[in-house]
Amino acid sequence: MSVEDIEIAIIGAGLSGLAAGLQLQKAGRAIKILEARQRTGGRIHSARQPETGAIVGDLGPTWVWPPYQPVVRKWLERLNLSLFDQFEDGQAIVDAGPGQPLQLGFAPGQQGIARVRGYSQALILALEAGLPDDAITIDSPVTAVETTGSSLILEIGGAQPRQIRADKVICALPPRLAVSQITWRPGLPPALTQAMQSTPTWMASHAKAVAIFDRAHWRDKGMSGRIVGRTGPLAEAHDHSGPDGVPAGIFGFIGWPHQMRAEHAARLSELISTQLERCFGALPTTIWIEDWACDPFTATPDDLRGPMEHPTVGPSVLRAPLFDGRLVFAGAETASQSPGLIEGALVSADHAAAVILADAS
Repeated sequence: MSVEDIEIAIIGAGLSGLAAGLQLQKAGRAIKILEARQRTGGRIHSARQPETGAIVGDLGPTWVWPPYQPVVRKWLERLNLSLFDQFEDGQAIVDAGPGQPLQLGFAPGQQGIARVRGYSQALILALEAGLPDDAITIDSPVTAVETTGSSLILEIGGAQPRQIRADKVICALPPRLAVSQITWRPGLPPALTQAMQSTPTWMASHAKAVAIFDRAHWRDKGMSGRIVGRTGPLAEAHDHSGPDGVPAGIFGFIGWPHQMRAEHAARLSELISTQLERCFGALPTTIWIEDWACDPFTATPDDLRGPMEHPTVGPSVLRAPLFDGRLVFAGAETASQSPGLIEGALVSADHAAAVILADAS
């Protein structure tokens, strides 16, 4: 089996892994980012028009709150990205289900809520643009990490099994995935393993839908696009149109548990279309659904057994370097602030990069 030598290996090409990698690369370090999926971005994933490939929606995280998230503001400036306010003008709809009257009212907005121009995928594209072409390798799941001498040996699966020998490693995976999908030799400290297994992966049990319309019919009627669904499939929905209202879109969280989603998988798009027509009087032209519970690189069995809970700030052991500073964990769930959010992913990336650079100085 071939062995490739690299200074710093980063496991995971999601937002944390890419942001940490860009900082290390700009500091003159040689990096290799290993991604198990066939794409980059992790839980940042896009709905794309099949004809053109144009991005028309976020199937993962959507929002930032710049007044309260200084790290987001810093990275947006660094990447030359801009924001626009989440559309919240007009009435919301309470949908009690087929045959039941719709109720209208004004729902409270979220102060400071905003979206990235170009959708959240713009963050991933901008980070990738700052990296060398050969810095990221997809279809490269890391199956084992062994500490030996002054190096760490990574075993890579996928279509081309191989090994990488790295001086240092950043593991930018959700903690539960890092302990369930990677064999650590020697084993991780028990307190760390317990903390990782106890940290829920945000979005892991969720499913999200993006619907595109010929125009924003709800705005024409003085509605905000917000839906509170009592029976589903969508339990919550919001305007997801572009900054000028084009393309016209709605995104929503599917409120049914993943077992129920699986039972209705063949008709789920149809059922969502029917609900949206009931609420807005118009059918969407296209619907995309991302069920994160079905993604083996997001959800673990523990995530699917437990309730849909947002991670809280975890213990400091999640952020402490191991093996004489050669290994550090990153990812939104490990963050010291805003865990699970875009801000948390960037906070953890900054921390991991700083640990690696400080140890090398």
